Amino acid sequence: MSPPKLILYLDIVSPFAYLAYHVIRHSPVFAKCEIEYVPVFLGGIMKACSNTPPLKIKNKGAYMNHERLRWARLFDVPMKETTPPGFPANTLPVQRVLTAVHILFPQRLAETCDAIYQASFVDHHPVHEQACLLGLLENVHGKDQAQEIIRRSTSDEVKRELTARTDDVISKGSFGLPWYIATNAEGEVDHFWGFDNIGAVAHHLGLEKLESGSTGRDGWRSML
Repeated sequence: MSPPKLILYLDIVSPFAYLAYHVIRHSPVFAKCEIEYVPVFLGGIMKACSNTPPLKIKNKGAYMNHERLRWARLFDVPMKETTPPGFPANTLPVQRVLTAVHILFPQRLAETCDAIYQASFVDHHPVHEQACLLGLLENVHGKDQAQEIIRRSTSDEVKRELTARTDDVISKGSFGLPWYIATNAEGEVDHFWGFDNIGAVAHHLGLEKLESGSTGRDGWRSML
């Protein structure tokens, strides 16, 4: 049988996509999976599906802010109590940069996501601004590769690729993020939305029961 496979679609703006990314990246449960991270544009998904942003719905924004912090504490995901500056910022330039990394240096996409998520949700740097983004890329890729990534991120090729990947996940049923496409060892495919379904994702993939606590370290508790 083939190993289970998981595709996680993400946009840096979404704290719940960050939660899913961090747990999948660091949890020993998902270490047994083939993982692919796919940058898409959440704004495009929301618009295509006529999905109202939570901050525009009475009471929902406040509740989701409470919920993101609750999940972060349960799974020991680094995240400041307050939201990043300018939240929710337009992350189209960031998603184009990640798409360029996916094309040019796919083996370093996760490392790049690590740096940007840390800068945004932990250090509260304005990652949507080019100067900040360039500095983060230089730390991960070096100066020459960072400049190449920035240059390619504004190309028609990258713009088309990000649009195509966003349209593709919409065609697969997505109306928000995080969105998962999970294929278990028997080849059965299912899709899931939301961080609160990450336990169901692990179950479908035939993995061990996902637990809360410190990702990748001792002190886990049965949870999902």
